[in-house]
Amino acid sequence: MRIGELARATGTKAETIRYYEREGILPSADRTDSNYRDYSAGHLATLNFVRRARELGFNMAQVRELLKLSDHEDNDCADVDKLVKDQLVEVDRKIADLTSLRDELGQMLTSCQADRIGDCRIVESLGRTRKTQVSAGS
Repeated sequence: MRIGELARATGTKAETIRYYEREGILPSADRTDSNYRDYSAGHLATLNFVRRARELGFNMAQVRELLKLSDHEDNDCADVDKLVKDQLVEVDRKIADLTSLRDELGQMLTSCQADRIGDCRIVESLGRTRKTQVSAGS
């Protein structure tokens, strides 16, 4: 299949596919007699693997490692488990950060019952008070 077909089949932009090829994440495609890239079912499977790993938040180094590990079907999967456990810790950290952010924003919103910006506790909590505002003419 040509690059456009592969792109449509996987929801990946053609430039991203070319990037993955340049970076060695996706094997180079064979070329047709008219010099078009000719992708196989193996390319489709690899690209779906990469896209799914990226959706799960794995960075490119981790994706490379997962691809390398997946090439050895008879090996123990402890290394794959370790990568997934590390990613789970990172996801939990991000969730905690986002929860904290949500709580802080909620507190800001609750604390502001003003009708005027000059009395707004949200603007004040962000550090912008009348004294620190830059005048429009400056």
